[in-house]
Amino acid sequence: MLICDAHADTLFRMAYAPGQACDLSLERLERGGVSLQVLALFVGLDPAPGAVKALYSKMLDARDALVAGGWRQATEPGEAREGEARFMLSVEGCEFLGSRLEAVRELRDQGVRMAALTWNHENRLGTPATVNETEGLKPFGFEAVREMQRLAIAVDVSHLNAAGFYDVLRLDSAPPLASHSCCRAMCDHPRNLTDRQLKDLFRAGGYIGINFYPRFLAPEGAPCGVGTVVEHIDRCHQLGGAGMVGFGSDFDGISLKPEGLDSPEDFPRLLEGLREMGYGEADVRNIAGLSFLDYFGRVGASA
Repeated sequence: MLICDAHADTLFRMAYAPGQACDLSLERLERGGVSLQVLALFVGLDPAPGAVKALYSKMLDARDALVAGGWRQATEPGEAREGEARFMLSVEGCEFLGSRLEAVRELRDQGVRMAALTWNHENRLGTPATVNETEGLKPFGFEAVREMQRLAIAVDVSHLNAAGFYDVLRLDSAPPLASHSCCRAMCDHPRNLTDRQLKDLFRAGGYIGINFYPRFLAPEGAPCGVGTVVEHIDRCHQLGGAGMVGFGSDFDGISLKPEGLDSPEDFPRLLEGLREMGYGEADVRNIAGLSFLDYFGRVGASA
């Protein structure tokens, strides 16, 4: 079984809290059967240009440390192989770009294949859902998205507000993805996507990785475990998302976890949960990772 996880913040934890134990390790990925783990270059905590540049540099150093420790970086999703754990880079918050369009090319040259336009701060590209839902992409945001699409970098709408989400969809080039989001109908949080957004994302050929953060999965105080994640995946299927939904754990970026999902070693529990809900092996394989790889076929060939 080829398993892909569309989001984890391990590089940030290594850079921002060196010495702190991480949810991810190469051994845990291998024991969980993860073939492709997306690691985010997250630069959103302090939007000041100097702080962004310094943290970005530290996370690239963390990436180099992983490679020195035996991790293998994939520069294309198609490099994923069953039985071999690799990582691929994304960006979470495009503050690094400043107002330099040429910086998109620099990201691509580092092996970045996904880019979330915002984190929880408004920036030169757009506005996150936690700020407001009405202000769409800014002029530089439109330019940056077009350049990302030209370079086959997937545009990640997790964190982006509804107006920005629809601005990206209307550009009508490569479909976007939501790398680590959930269904708002099941948990009313501004970070989650509405049924309308999900239907429109799926019609466009996009993709969603379900986030494992309990506060995005279930109302406060409600039980949250493996079955809760499976229920969000199932709702996406019901909304037309068969072949366009998978995992976006947010490991190393979340302070709470669903019961039974403590690390990548626990991905097999999710696969078993899908089977218990009645999903056949073809659907389980798609959800586990094949749909994520298929999505990149729709994004475009390597630039």
